[in-house]
Amino acid sequence: MRRTDRLFEIIQILRDGKLHRAQDIAERLEVSTRTIYRDMDTLVASGVPVEGERGVGYMVREQISLPPLTLTPEELEALNLGMAIVAEAADPDLKAAALSLAAKVDAVLPEQTIAEADAWKFAVYPFSDAARALAHMPTLRAAIKARQKLQLTYRRIDGTLTERKIRPLHMEYWGRVWTLTAWCETRGDFRVFRVDLIEDTSALPELFVDEPGKRLQDYDPYGNSG
Repeated sequence: MRRTDRLFEIIQILRDGKLHRAQDIAERLEVSTRTIYRDMDTLVASGVPVEGERGVGYMVREQISLPPLTLTPEELEALNLGMAIVAEAADPDLKAAALSLAAKVDAVLPEQTIAEADAWKFAVYPFSDAARALAHMPTLRAAIKARQKLQLTYRRIDGTLTERKIRPLHMEYWGRVWTLTAWCETRGDFRVFRVDLIEDTSALPELFVDEPGKRLQDYDPYGNSG
């Protein structure tokens, strides 16, 4: 049984509101008691309202339960982007709820390999400039998937503008900003752009294919600056 499936089964066992010993759950799922202890720690860290302690037992407090849902990749992206926006709210309760929901979603996501052309991490925190970053997201995502070159107008940290022709490779989230890793044809090297600092972007009528030295796996983050 995969770990994500086991976590789901544990939640189903605890849904009756009764106290369950880790040893009994372990025997039912055919794993060690130590594994169940680790799983309980994971569920608690993910925001699942589990109460109890080792040697005594575990139970789930009353909560709103939703039936299992199957989401498309696009629906999952929309859900995560929505949580990122809510996390910007001044209301601390809404922000905490958004972060808790994001942790629960991450806990049950299937373990799978994502193709490089589709690879980009989901947001669980707000953008530095949410409106600008969100406005560029469809173009950037589509170009990464289609392997299509882009023309960027980019605002450097010092405020000056620069024009770049790039091969978009990968989007990633770092703390409070999204970044776009790309092969910059203007500079002939890899560059990392902050998405919220992109002033304008447009797709070019040019596609690209993997070339040694210009692929994502060739990028050395310690040898190149953004």
